[in-house]
Amino acid sequence: MATYRELLENGKKYLKEKQIEDGNLDAWLLMEHVCGISRTWYFVHEQEEAPKEQETEYRRLFRLRGEKIPLQQLTHEAYFYGMKFYVNEHVLIPRQDTEVLVEEVLKEAKAGKGLRILDMCTGSGCILLSLLANLEESEGTGADLSREALKVAERNGKMLGLSAQWINSDLFQQISGKYDILVSNPPYIQTAVIEGLMEEVKCHEPRMALDGKEDGLYFYRKITEQAGAFLNPGGLLAFEIGYDQGEAVARLLKEQGYEEIQIIKDLAGLDRVVTGKKNQEENHV
Repeated sequence: MATYRELLENGKKYLKEKQIEDGNLDAWLLMEHVCGISRTWYFVHEQEEAPKEQETEYRRLFRLRGEKIPLQQLTHEAYFYGMKFYVNEHVLIPRQDTEVLVEEVLKEAKAGKGLRILDMCTGSGCILLSLLANLEESEGTGADLSREALKVAERNGKMLGLSAQWINSDLFQQISGKYDILVSNPPYIQTAVIEGLMEEVKCHEPRMALDGKEDGLYFYRKITEQAGAFLNPGGLLAFEIGYDQGEAVARLLKEQGYEEIQIIKDLAGLDRVVTGKKNQEENHV
């Protein structure tokens, strides 16, 4: 039987040997998850022996983390826009950069009430659910090709007490009706670039949610070409983009007749979001 301190030191040492960035923090977060303890509790009880089942589970998880499985997939927890989401290997882990997309949509929608929102390539549902949590009386639909991802999104909706419709659809194939806001964080990494990503991402996050085909713009083209048929006049189209895709995606929106096109930067000063509004004339697509 090992003490809590011995276990934590074992975890730190193992993750350091495996060259896990922020390994000391991950070792602590895994202990917090497995043992259900706080730092204050730990410092009072660190010399106590941990129950055998906790020791076994902790050792199992830090070894998996050493194999570059993302921490959030091991704890099944990720925080986004101030809320806790369930995640697993079937969805992208929500990232802080994506909060810029939510912020921009909320800015544009602040005067609206009872809005209809479509989240294309919804994944864990974190974007749609964050919007619904902050927009009164709005309705949301999340669409994704992955049935497993939709199970995660539905679970998150129930966990957060937020109602949304979840649709299994290859882009717009199963979508009907009109929306005031169409938001999307689609796959946007060039196929050839994926192999150069961190092992945690390229080996353990869903390839379907990463691969934006040869030039990374495939889904922006498809969505922008078809979105007009599903947006109300003046409706908002908002994308998360890669740091070097701002001009290209803005050009796609311009080609389809979108107006008030903006490229918004993230906190690091990199292009992160592109937005545009559908022409006010109903017959314009």
